[in-house]
Amino acid sequence: ASEATRQSFRERITQNAMNDVEVEIELQDQPTTAMDIPGMGGNVGMIDLSDMFGKAMGKKPTSRRKLRVPDAWDRLVDEEAEKRMDQDDVARIALQNAETNGIVFLDEIDKIAVSDQRGGTVSREGVQRDLLPLIEGTTVATKHGPMKTDHVLFIASGAFHVSKPSDMLPELQGRLPIRVELRALTEEDFVRILSETRANLVQQYTALIGTEKVTLDITDEAVREVAKIAAQVNEAIENIGARRLQTIMERLLEEISFEAEDHAGETITIDAAYVRERLDDLAKDTDLSKYIL
Repeated sequence: ASEATRQSFRERITQNAMNDVEVEIELQDQPTTAMDIPGMGGNVGMIDLSDMFGKAMGKKPTSRRKLRVPDAWDRLVDEEAEKRMDQDDVARIALQNAETNGIVFLDEIDKIAVSDQRGGTVSREGVQRDLLPLIEGTTVATKHGPMKTDHVLFIASGAFHVSKPSDMLPELQGRLPIRVELRALTEEDFVRILSETRANLVQQYTALIGTEKVTLDITDEAVREVAKIAAQVNEAIENIGARRLQTIMERLLEEISFEAEDHAGETITIDAAYVRERLDDLAKDTDLSKYIL
């Protein structure tokens, strides 16, 4: 093709004028065959056999596929970028970044604390002792090479409802020297979670109901009422934090979700009065299930 033709197609692609056009191109096959090779010291990884044989033969298997222009563009860009990358350098730089800038977050650390009220003392202590060298600093074998954890930042968190931090091994406590206690979420915090966060629950449910061609309008007063009830239930029954909002929003909109197809094309407004009507009993009832043996 002439340069003028190339330029014409280049401009049409840039202006998104060919987004619905399908083209047939030759692409490298995605690796599908892999074999798990276990090793010592956590040196477990997946070996891509198709990639291995492809490199040995000097090329990777290809096939012709029909794709829309935007999808074909993305695949071709990925292939060209892969050709220009040295995988050994990528692995080396990744290991260096992990060693110097790595952050490991250990959630639910309270579940391995040893408490008189819970069994499994030996297994819990075993997990804690396994964590000691990692946090202190050791060399871990990975499929990309050895990695030192001396400069990795370890952050551990837990609710500690049943146990307390002092129930953990003294050696592990010493390796986590900075201790911070977080305050419980307040009504104002719940309001911010429901209104300021990206892809919050209000937006999610509005989009979900919208798939049934129903417009859901949740007012600011309704959001504040939901936050108020969430704070009350957390204080009265069990403080599960922001997870309470998921339960309350599900209870609030379950009837609308079930009957959404009968209200296609309509706009449903959720105000504070509707929230109180649907959730008032939830705030008053006590969860008796925890008393059942």
